[in-house]
Amino acid sequence: MGKFARTWQLMGASWRLLQQDKRLIVFPLISGVALAILIALFAVPMFVAFAGHPEPSEPAHMTLPMYAAMFVFYFLDYFVIIFFNSALIACVLKQIDGEQATLGYGLAVARQRLPQILGWALLTSTVGMLLRLLEEKVGFIGRIVVGLLGMAWSVTSFLVVPVMVVEDSGPIESYKRSVEMLRQTWGEQIIGNLSFGLIFALFGIVPAMMLSFLAALGGREIFFVMVAILAVYLVALALVQSTLQTIYQVAIYLYAANGEAPAGFDNQLVAEAFKDKSARRWM
Repeated sequence: MGKFARTWQLMGASWRLLQQDKRLIVFPLISGVALAILIALFAVPMFVAFAGHPEPSEPAHMTLPMYAAMFVFYFLDYFVIIFFNSALIACVLKQIDGEQATLGYGLAVARQRLPQILGWALLTSTVGMLLRLLEEKVGFIGRIVVGLLGMAWSVTSFLVVPVMVVEDSGPIESYKRSVEMLRQTWGEQIIGNLSFGLIFALFGIVPAMMLSFLAALGGREIFFVMVAILAVYLVALALVQSTLQTIYQVAIYLYAANGEAPAGFDNQLVAEAFKDKSARRWM
């Protein structure tokens, strides 16, 4: 079975679970609103600072206060994402167990894991900041290496949040556990080839092209109506994608922890989600 077909089936299994309780999508919605407010709070002062530069034609250099502000932004950004992902994961786990989860239940679990969430947000933002600094200092080849390091970090930390939610462990212990589970289950061929993003990109591009075409045929009023429809559609699409990816993340965790995928997910599909059959062992 090809990667696209495998991804499509796993996304379908995640979609069926979401259909059982559509309220799960509220967590990415709240997270998205919080992130939008956060971006606005940081973007406006940065815009004012750069707008006041005496010679805008010259490249502006980052100062220490700017780096500090960027780190704070990274930390708050990761905290918001991790907090609401933890709440969503808690609800998905309860639903898989056959129980009805409320939004309050998910938020309560996330609050119980607040120390771990803060620690993981701090660690993740530190790694992100270091990678950003390295990328600014190295050349073209160095940027490729930094990109590969970032991908490796993303893959090896894939199960950290589910581990923190279920096993109530600290950020460093959860990261070690994530690496251990991935290696024990998928070996050294872990490449993370599953991509919901590609499918959802197609879902976004095709309607965008169609709406753009219709807008071009109409007048100014039609154009603004089409832009509004497209904006609502893309926001809804992003919320669904985020929810389905988190549901899939839970399925991966349960398979790695128990050796069996949850109901509705095919064991073989999950077993192949992180492996490329053409890859060879390198360790």
